[in-house]
Amino acid sequence: MFYTSSNPIPRCLTRAIIRLVVVGAALSNCIAYAQKLPIPQNLPNNLQIHGFVSQSWLKSTDNNNVFGKSSSDSGSFDFRELGLNASMRPKPNLQFSAQMISRTAGKGSPGNIRFDYGFIDYAFLSEENSKIGIRLGRMKNPLGFYNDTRDVPFTRPSILLPQSIYFDRTRKLGIAADGVHLYGEYRFEHGVLSFQGGPVRPLVRGAEAEVALLGQGMPGHLAPDISYIGRISYELDEGRLRFAVSGTNLNIDYDPASGDRLGAGSIRFTPLIFSAQYNAERWSFTSEYAIRHFEYKNFGRAALNLDFFGESYYLQGAYRITPELEAIARYDVLYTDSNDRSGKKWAAATGGDPHRRFAKDITVGLRWNVTPEFMLRAEYHRVNGTGWLSTLDNPNSGDLSPHWNLFSILGSYRF
Repeated sequence: MFYTSSNPIPRCLTRAIIRLVVVGAALSNCIAYAQKLPIPQNLPNNLQIHGFVSQSWLKSTDNNNVFGKSSSDSGSFDFRELGLNASMRPKPNLQFSAQMISRTAGKGSPGNIRFDYGFIDYAFLSEENSKIGIRLGRMKNPLGFYNDTRDVPFTRPSILLPQSIYFDRTRKLGIAADGVHLYGEYRFEHGVLSFQGGPVRPLVRGAEAEVALLGQGMPGHLAPDISYIGRISYELDEGRLRFAVSGTNLNIDYDPASGDRLGAGSIRFTPLIFSAQYNAERWSFTSEYAIRHFEYKNFGRAALNLDFFGESYYLQGAYRITPELEAIARYDVLYTDSNDRSGKKWAAATGGDPHRRFAKDITVGLRWNVTPEFMLRAEYHRVNGTGWLSTLDNPNSGDLSPHWNLFSILGSYRF
């Protein structure tokens, strides 16, 4: 059942309008300020400046914390995103792009301003039906349908992306990398074929990636190694049908500190994602399936010398009730180890809780585009398992409930 007598979500629903007003009020000052920003109307050299600000309220049940410890108490306003990006095209085939972002979302994202992406884009071939170019710098990782644009709330299909594919607990590691991308596009009578990819160095600094990959903070540190990433996509009938295959060979080393109980080890993470989407006038159906291969070697401890496959997928439908109003429903499944879907083998070997190794999430939500610049969203999740919850925000797995709920509201403004 979705609701029980001990479940506070129905009481939260009765107060949803009040929370929505509070979220709107929290955004109002930011919106007023953004509208007064002294951005010139005639910018030089095709310079464009854009930005966004979003504020959310989240309420989770039991002790299962999402983006901060207070979400499981009376609810939390500690989920906000602010971004400012700029692009300049001094020549038709040359573009510079960059974005700074501040994201508050639990211990993994404390709200500090950081360099999100910045790259040079040079198209050395640009014809009517084909284009080939190269990008150099820090770029979004071309994984799945949504990773490239997941930072902007307006371009996400929901407040939270499907966590089985787009993990927020390792967002910094998954969203971007430094490197070189070769890209291309070819248009022909049967559709559009495109590709993007190349060698990169992953962003692994910080406690977020360390805890997610090693299970806890360690005295040593993770170091990036040369990795590879790429995506091939195909669109038919102006995007009515979309298909993509994407993946990465992510290589990370562990440099132990003096007296470290772990040896110098290496981690290889190789996910392969298959994506498909159908778009009609009012309906959109999207599904993605991922196989994730993990290899841990030379750590000096048998428990950390591992080789296993994870599996995840989601099925998602969206219905545009009006041009401004859209409803969404999704079923999202994550298995950390496809040969131990219940987590019982892992629990027997480690003494951990089996629900940390899987998650099954039923999501329903509503999006209202109040204006082209201002959007409101509401979303409800019914989850079995805690596989995608951040260990930083939930350090004691024994306090977690395997069956829990999440209700969230978001307001977002862009300029």
